[in-house]
Amino acid sequence: MSLTIPKQEKVILSNVSWQEFEHLLAEMGDTRAARIAYDRGIVEIIKPLPEHEYFKEAIGDLVKDLAEELELDYESLGSTTWKRQDLLAGVEPDNCFYIQNESLIRGRLDIDLSQDPPPDLALEIDITSKSLNRQPIYARLGVPEIWCYDRGVLKIYHLQGGTYLEDNTSLAFPNFPVKSIPSFIRENLSAGRRRIRKLFREWVKRVA
Repeated sequence: MSLTIPKQEKVILSNVSWQEFEHLLAEMGDTRAARIAYDRGIVEIIKPLPEHEYFKEAIGDLVKDLAEELELDYESLGSTTWKRQDLLAGVEPDNCFYIQNESLIRGRLDIDLSQDPPPDLALEIDITSKSLNRQPIYARLGVPEIWCYDRGVLKIYHLQGGTYLEDNTSLAFPNFPVKSIPSFIRENLSAGRRRIRKLFREWVKRVA
């Protein structure tokens, strides 16, 4: 069976084998905006909207700025396709970061989740409502923390006992009010990206 790339903004495919999922990934290629997730035979493909992409980039930039201001080593691997055939799980976050385990993958371009740790933090932007619940996928892959942004609200989830529970603090940045990041962005939206990052760094110095 051959799968073709859909043209719609959001598509759900059922009864997709792992081999068909791999074929679809190869057909779609790396230079694309669409995000794909696979959960035990179900595939969802989403083509994000401009608002989605703005907050993906804005929050991702501020995570990097926060780590640098706090003098934390980090690695940002964007929308890497994280997958494990033995778990029938695959997902492409809007962004992801190694922070606590950065030293274990430093300089590595061949990360294999069957033997290497997953990203410490995954970022999901939910402007375009997702039909497929990605949390069980992340849970099977062992990602310890997810940030979910949805229309001005940032929710933090920690993996505990195989499921995600909402929390008010971040494992990666336990002493910083990361849930205030979206309101900071919106309050300074008209300042432009460069100015927002400069103001954020100044804010981190005052708060941290």
